[in-house]
Amino acid sequence: MATRSLGRTGIQVTPIGLGVMQFSGSRLGFGMMFDELSRQQTDGIVQAALDGGINWFDTAELYGFGRSEHRLAAGLQAAGRKPGEVVVATKWFPLLRTAGSIPRTIRHRLRHLRGYPIDLYQVHQPNGLSSPEAEMNAMADLVEAGKIRAVGVSNFDARRMERAHRALERRGLSLAANQVEYSLVERSIEPSGVLQAAKDLGVTIIAWSPTGRGLLTGKFHRDPSRLRRTPPARRWMLRRRLEETRPLIEALEAIGTRYAASAAQVAINWLIHCAGETVVAIPGASQADQAADSARAMRFRISEEELARLDELTLAYR
Repeated sequence: MATRSLGRTGIQVTPIGLGVMQFSGSRLGFGMMFDELSRQQTDGIVQAALDGGINWFDTAELYGFGRSEHRLAAGLQAAGRKPGEVVVATKWFPLLRTAGSIPRTIRHRLRHLRGYPIDLYQVHQPNGLSSPEAEMNAMADLVEAGKIRAVGVSNFDARRMERAHRALERRGLSLAANQVEYSLVERSIEPSGVLQAAKDLGVTIIAWSPTGRGLLTGKFHRDPSRLRRTPPARRWMLRRRLEETRPLIEALEAIGTRYAASAAQVAINWLIHCAGETVVAIPGASQADQAADSARAMRFRISEEELARLDELTLAYR
């Protein structure tokens, strides 16, 4: 499977990774968004992603405060993947914390990952008590200590991302990635300047929720009764956007017939090709077949005309 460099770090990742927020369990309200998954299910999801050619996984401290990291590591062990054979990204949660928490808590991330090294360590939100410069300096210290390989941020606007980039440059490093919501129905990083700044700085955009929280799969358009079986926090969002996105789903399905692909696969394919190699995506999965389906989005490429058609259909979401 072809890979791309994560920013200017040289770390090679497939255009699609796997986000494992769904491994969080029911703590901290995640039960409002996802069903509880068994160890057998999470192992199966990891195995399906690996079988599909995915070589990297994204988790976070916030996702169950170690539960997601632990389940990811267990899944990799069950699949027979040794530390260093896959790329692992996780995140530090900054709420009500200063940059001093970064070196104090890294041992917890490493413990939950059970020997799998942290290739990318990200500041999860721009809401900490310290400046981005202080946070990047603390992250740079971890790189120099050999505890992480590269530094990223998440949900940073263009200005804050540029400040983080400059702070790392002063330490002889580069900002690897900015993880943000990005999909055909959430394109605000374009007019806000985040996407262009990432291109200018050589920063990879990691797109979370690349299928619009499941909206772009088309399954709720085909069978609205499925909404009743969807956790409450997602149900409301999906219901209110169902009719307005029906023409887009029809276009995705029509394109998909040319590639034997689903609407979701076409939507993800658009995402990983709409900006050259700047954007990679981390769809989540609550079932093994969903991880396998996402991985198959790397096995074709829609045409420039199809990219343009989907772009035109979704300008309202910029």
